[in-house]
Amino acid sequence: MFGINFIAKEHDITVIVGPNGCGKSTLLKSIFGLTTIYSGSIMYHGDDITKLAPHQVTRKKIAYLPQVNNIFVNLTIRENLYMASYTLSKKEFNDRLPAIYSTFPILEEYKNKKSSVLSGGQRQMLGMGMAMMRQPKLMLFDEPTAGLSPRLADEVLDKIRHMRDEFGVTIILVEQDVRRALRLGDIVYLFASGRNVFDGPPSELSAHPELGRMYLGMH
Repeated sequence: MFGINFIAKEHDITVIVGPNGCGKSTLLKSIFGLTTIYSGSIMYHGDDITKLAPHQVTRKKIAYLPQVNNIFVNLTIRENLYMASYTLSKKEFNDRLPAIYSTFPILEEYKNKKSSVLSGGQRQMLGMGMAMMRQPKLMLFDEPTAGLSPRLADEVLDKIRHMRDEFGVTIILVEQDVRRALRLGDIVYLFASGRNVFDGPPSELSAHPELGRMYLGMH
């Protein structure tokens, strides 16, 4: 990636789209401290977080949900949520559970079952619930609907919108399903070959047939 100038406004859902290998996931990993950054800087609420390790970024109330391997499949749903709240007291954990279960009712229904029984969409919701236990201010989602049926993809994206609307979480979303992403986002960035080639309202990208055809396979 080079020449990226990226801004995510507070309480917005900022969507990143583009062809495979264009740097979308790398941006999220860079924000979360999972890559080596050779030039440039990442600022968050006025603080330079460019060189911070992931555990230090987490303390800034930033959460990252990778596409895969984001839950502990051999633990129960409740145990997964408990693992995600390891820095909290038992009272804080119990106080925060109702909001998680209210947002993701399937997690309460299956709370004592191994998370390996969950479907792909339900696993994404468990990952979101685990992140929400830490009450993040910013959440980074890397292709949360990959491999999901259209119905489950819509459900996962609806939960992401709910997290923004109900809890005030700022969202940065990398998504391959362009049309769904454009319906969800407040602003969209189009990456290609490691560069930012468009940023603006989703309606403007939808109305730009040349960019959609060249980079997104839209007709």
